[in-house]
Amino acid sequence: MAIEKARKLAEEMELDLAEVAPNINPPVCKILDYGKYQYYQKKVETRHRKMQKKTELKGVRIGFKTGDHDLMVKANQAKKFLESGNSVKVTLMFKGREAAYQDLGREKMKKFYEALKDVCAVEESPKRQGNSLMMILNPQQHEAKKP
Repeated sequence: MAIEKARKLAEEMELDLAEVAPNINPPVCKILDYGKYQYYQKKVETRHRKMQKKTELKGVRIGFKTGDHDLMVKANQAKKFLESGNSVKVTLMFKGREAAYQDLGREKMKKFYEALKDVCAVEESPKRQGNSLMMILNPQQHEAKKP
């Protein structure tokens, strides 16, 4: 129908004329209560936002002198983070003259990764940043198993 006729009809019904599909020729309009429509859209949007899973970047700090058992405890904690879908940033801190032993620090980071390699993938390999080594691990994407 003509736009003037549609406006007049909307005014008589005390509703609004809203353009629903502007890209189609001719454009499609709808007679509706725009306030109710906005309220409904907001409600749908909040429901979608609640359903989305947000991933976080969790941090695990280890020291240069951290023992094997303590390293495995930290690895188990990181495993829990990875299984819940979060990424993990592993930071190995050097204190004082420990910074001279970068290769030993990289070995410790490799050992940490070896404990977690079944549930994660390395996003960023260990690299030096100031007086620390950093590595970022992402949860592994499991493919659906076929029966």
